[in-house]
Amino acid sequence: MPRNLSRTFRLRHLVQATVLCLYGAGAYAANPAACLPGSDQCPRKSDDFRLCKPNALLSFYEAGLPTTGKREDADTDFAADRFQSADSSKYVLQGNARVQRLDQLIRADELTYWTETTAWIASGNVRYQDRSMLLSADKAQGKTTPNTAVLDGVRFQMLSSRGNGRAQQAELIDDDHARMSVVSYSTCDPDHPSWEIRAKDLAIDQAQGIGRGHDVTLRVGDVPVLWLPYARFPTDDRRQSGFLYPSFGFNGNSGLDLTLPYYLNLAENYDMTLYPRLVTQRGFMAGAEFRYLTDSSRGQIDGSWMPNDRRAERERGQWHFDNFTSLGPNWNFSANVNGVTDKRYFEDFGDSLSAIATSLLPSNAYLNGRGRGWSFAVGGDKYQITDPTLPDQFEPYMRLPRMTFDADIGLAGRLRGGVKSEFVAFDKDCWRDDSGARVCPTTGQRLDLYPYLSLPLEGAAWFLRPEIGVRHTRYDVETEIDRHTIGATPQRTVPIASLDAGLIFERDVNLFGSGYTQTLEPRLFYLRVPYRDQDALPVFDTQLLTFDFPQLFSTNRFTGADRQMDANNLTAAITTRLLETDSGAERLSASLGQIRYFDDQRVQLYGAPTSYSGSAYVAEVDVHLSDKWRLKVADQWNPNGDRTDLSAISLQRRFLGDGVLNLSYRYRRDFLEQTDVSASIPLNERWRLIGRWNYSLRDGKPLENLIGVEHDSCCVIWRLLARHYLRTAGGKANDALYFEMELKGLGAIGQKTGDFLRRGILGYQQ
Repeated sequence: MPRNLSRTFRLRHLVQATVLCLYGAGAYAANPAACLPGSDQCPRKSDDFRLCKPNALLSFYEAGLPTTGKREDADTDFAADRFQSADSSKYVLQGNARVQRLDQLIRADELTYWTETTAWIASGNVRYQDRSMLLSADKAQGKTTPNTAVLDGVRFQMLSSRGNGRAQQAELIDDDHARMSVVSYSTCDPDHPSWEIRAKDLAIDQAQGIGRGHDVTLRVGDVPVLWLPYARFPTDDRRQSGFLYPSFGFNGNSGLDLTLPYYLNLAENYDMTLYPRLVTQRGFMAGAEFRYLTDSSRGQIDGSWMPNDRRAERERGQWHFDNFTSLGPNWNFSANVNGVTDKRYFEDFGDSLSAIATSLLPSNAYLNGRGRGWSFAVGGDKYQITDPTLPDQFEPYMRLPRMTFDADIGLAGRLRGGVKSEFVAFDKDCWRDDSGARVCPTTGQRLDLYPYLSLPLEGAAWFLRPEIGVRHTRYDVETEIDRHTIGATPQRTVPIASLDAGLIFERDVNLFGSGYTQTLEPRLFYLRVPYRDQDALPVFDTQLLTFDFPQLFSTNRFTGADRQMDANNLTAAITTRLLETDSGAERLSASLGQIRYFDDQRVQLYGAPTSYSGSAYVAEVDVHLSDKWRLKVADQWNPNGDRTDLSAISLQRRFLGDGVLNLSYRYRRDFLEQTDVSASIPLNERWRLIGRWNYSLRDGKPLENLIGVEHDSCCVIWRLLARHYLRTAGGKANDALYFEMELKGLGAIGQKTGDFLRRGILGYQQ
């Protein structure tokens, strides 16, 4: 018998092509992505088939076949109850016929092969197995030259990935083309397909990487949920144009929201996705996303447009441009440009508190350079107000152009010299006040220079970092008063000196039966900045920074260059850490610090100088002694008013595998006081409850309430979420209902909830 008999059964190639057509080219990852201890944001898990039957294999599976080795180097073994060959042109194996070459195993009641015509026939319980799949057929016939085959009554199951199915007939036309009729496919257990794809016929072209099917139906149980008269699929990693899975949802502000994306594979380095969207209470919205990738650039352009919002009675839309271009080893260009048609766009179309709370939409574009010891940038920034409660005069200045140059180089020994510099031109439109009068802000240019010298000294257990510099800031501004423009050139020059010193002590400790290294890190920071009268300087982009632990060691409590704080201050702080001896993981970090003021704080943005002797005490604690518990505490107690300025407490508990409970409290004096409770609670291996309660104690109203249920099975996950949330800064609420069905190994249908839940519930794993 010829050695190449095993090549006559190219069944494996036929079925693999079919599976790729229905299943897609994505590989199945057996192990879900892990949520690392202490992580707030967890990655999306890969498809998890743990709930499937552990040995749900077709009955003819034979264990113990080789899993390694090269087939082309292996011999072919033949076995049968009877072997017949009247001459050298015909060979017949009858009764438990078996042909094996390494992991390839073909079995049938009878195998016949003609050497002259290269024709073959396999009849009676035809079975094929290798390390990646199982296949059975009632009968099969074909030729090796050319390589063709026809199989009747096909049933197959993948072993290297997840998937199984049936076909009434399968025909291998050649090595690259195949046809199947009355075909089905699923990733569920073979005897219980919770979902499956059915097609009347299917043609596969592996040369082009395309599969084409007619009368294609997606069924969940016995219910058809999607039908297409014609479908075109990719069969490998090559991208193909076609429809993507639809998404839909419902909320009280817009009604039913349905999107059916269509993907366009324009070229190997750029593509486009169209997003036709129907919002029943508002109208039709057209959206598109264009992506590109070249040797030097990557980016995307996307936007959406609704020609007439029936509820708002106006045109609505948004756009976004993101780009990064490499211009050489030291230079690049980056841009992030955003815009909306009106201030209420996110209020009406945003689906999260973070989107709704967006008050200013930023845009920027910069040419950036970086080398050894220097960095340079030139470009501009612009902001758009997206909070309808903010009047136009609150829009920040446009900074165009804006140029920065920073350098830090060694001079002699450990002595270093550097400069921080910035040039900005500020512009802003005029507006009308409540009386209708025209108001124009001050505009102009600002040059800020800070040359300095530093002498960083450090050892294994100590550091000493003295620094001295001079900050010079000069303006060329214009102010319009009664249609007359008045110019001015105010300036400020002030020396800045600082000394940062610290020690690091270590000792070995044993707690709860585990070994740790404990550190004790005292730190002193002295800052001296003489007072300069800055009332004549304009305020373009300067604000008071949020006071926190890093601010204890900063040379300025203001952003921007319009104000430089005066200081004769000494910061005293101490930090202790617990480092796990075996892994080096930080299990505890606790810090406490305060600034002592030796002089009055005379430079202020608004209000009179202050004469406090010290700042608020700043304390931070982060504890996660085990992988199941994590506690974070931040507190600022102000002795000057005997009150708390800020307090934040969060406790996270992980349980039952991927279950998580978060409890948090946030307080900032005269601004907010909120509680936030969120949880993902596994009831058993199939059912999970999801919930969030975010409440404003200051306003006496909920900010967001969410409750939902998730059900997991062998090959289907579905989620149903009900949500009540504020959709406006003024307190208008909205109700929404989300439903998503995830067919494992295929994709998701409905409103995408995974990213939303990962943002809303820290530690949530989809």
